[in-house]
Amino acid sequence: MPADAFDLDLPWRVHPRVSIRPEPFGALVYHFETRKLSFLKERTLLSVVEGLDGVRTARDVCRAAGVPEEQEARYGRALGSLAASRMLVAAA
Repeated sequence: MPADAFDLDLPWRVHPRVSIRPEPFGALVYHFETRKLSFLKERTLLSVVEGLDGVRTARDVCRAAGVPEEQEARYGRALGSLAASRMLVAAA
């Protein structure tokens, strides 16, 4: 999936084989199957990723985390990059 194709209006979840380690700058995200390591460079993005529980939409999670509406596209691109690397998957 291209990063710009991420749909904020769908429910998403962290892949079950992904570990998130919070850090002062944001977080380290590691996928145990692909061995990919990603960096979340801000705490708000970490809050959004941790809030993806498959019940609410990604847009709802962004709003709950305090992401201003005018920044939702930027967060969508960041989440899309995580989805493209299989860190996030669509919730069933």
